[in-house]
Amino acid sequence: MNKLTKALEECQAKQEKAFIPYIMAGDGGLERLKSQLLFLEKSGATAVELGIPFSDPVADGPVIQQAGLRSLGEGTTLKAVLKKVMEIKNEVNIPIIFMGYSNSILAYGLKEFTEDCLHAGISGCIIPDVPIEEEAMFSSIKTAGIVLIRLVTLTSSKDRITEITAGAEGFIYAVTVKGITGARNVFGGELGGYLKKVKELSPVPVLAGFGISTPEHVRDTIQSCDGVIVGSKIIECFETGKEEQIQELIRASKELVRK
Repeated sequence: MNKLTKALEECQAKQEKAFIPYIMAGDGGLERLKSQLLFLEKSGATAVELGIPFSDPVADGPVIQQAGLRSLGEGTTLKAVLKKVMEIKNEVNIPIIFMGYSNSILAYGLKEFTEDCLHAGISGCIIPDVPIEEEAMFSSIKTAGIVLIRLVTLTSSKDRITEITAGAEGFIYAVTVKGITGARNVFGGELGGYLKKVKELSPVPVLAGFGISTPEHVRDTIQSCDGVIVGSKIIECFETGKEEQIQELIRASKELVRK
């Protein structure tokens, strides 16, 4: 069984909510990657979304954009990230999901990318600029047993959500804001209803992401879905040395959902 799928099933069996932090590969140098992954694993994260730096990210807010620029400044490449993950895969047990844009993967070569992901033990991929109509182009990734995570948004119609969730793998990434990533103080009042609608239609777990940055956000959001993805706040905490705040976010996801 796919490692990510297994981890999510274990969460559901324990009646726990999933917590997936996002980090930017190579931010501060790839030599930091092992310690970051081990810290997140030890702190109770379900899996890790590992961003691949790209010069023109369409979905990323300022914090993640700056992390990507710092990573590119360190000379980080997709090949270098895969090589590093291959080196540490026997020491890191947490499932790893790549988040990268299609141009990087196509420039790498789909066949080589898929093979190297398998060798590195990558469990899933999120390619945010590839709609389901173009997903067939990346079918070799799915065929290899690496799940392709699909996204739905607040503006997706019920018919579109039904189309996206049909045949979904791993989990559905439910985008919680109308816009790019980044911390928010408040969310729209329609969020709970939107997440519940996606859950009703999805055959796989539904995780919410974009803008979630406080323990209160985590506790509120998980009442309507199966878990959360937190990115910008995780990056800020690692950059400023406030790792204890990451642990607070993860602990919030483990608290009982209020009835």
